[in-house]
Amino acid sequence: MAPVLISFSGIDGAGKSTQIEKLREYLVKQNVPFQVLTFWDNVVLFSSLRSGFSRRVLQSDGQVGTPEKPANRNDKNSQSLALLAGRSLLHLLDVFQLRRIVRRARATGSGVIIFDRYMYDQLAALPLENWLARAYARLVLSMTPKPEVSYLLDAVPEEARARKPEYPIDFMRQYRNSYLRLRQLAPLSLISAGGPDDVHAAIIGRLKNSLCNSPQLQIDSAVIA
Repeated sequence: MAPVLISFSGIDGAGKSTQIEKLREYLVKQNVPFQVLTFWDNVVLFSSLRSGFSRRVLQSDGQVGTPEKPANRNDKNSQSLALLAGRSLLHLLDVFQLRRIVRRARATGSGVIIFDRYMYDQLAALPLENWLARAYARLVLSMTPKPEVSYLLDAVPEEARARKPEYPIDFMRQYRNSYLRLRQLAPLSLISAGGPDDVHAAIIGRLKNSLCNSPQLQIDSAVIA
């Protein structure tokens, strides 16, 4: 089986971690080798410095919010011109790092490479209603390795924030709209919001369909049964 690259994107609280775990369990049952890469941990350059800047300068608590313990994140929702310019430069560095990581992962042999977030998630945090931000996104996307399947898990912002309370609800709505707008620029496969099992079924169905419709990957559809 040739390496198959899969990415999961979506607003915070959309269920990415849950669906990645379900896909892991499915692949184990199918005896399909896989590896999971986290965009922030495995790709992003200067992640510690960037996290430190967020905590010290932007006054973000840097925690993962839960219903029992809400967090007060202040990072990607801060969109001053200076911050956007700095992030845009860092995103260019990230995409070259991503190319190296993907090349190395594909060279390891067969199996499935799962990305928890991808370059798409960095771009969705930009104000894509602005033509200049869209032009920049097109430039970055032209250099971004294309996964065989790129899932965009949709979610109702209010429900997503209840599961993972970190950002103001206005930003969550804006963030979701930005992801939907990004679909005009990137091959994101939208998975409608739903229960975990229904979403998992849609993910597997979309995966099988994508493999069957890809001439170079048709052999994989017999493996992922």
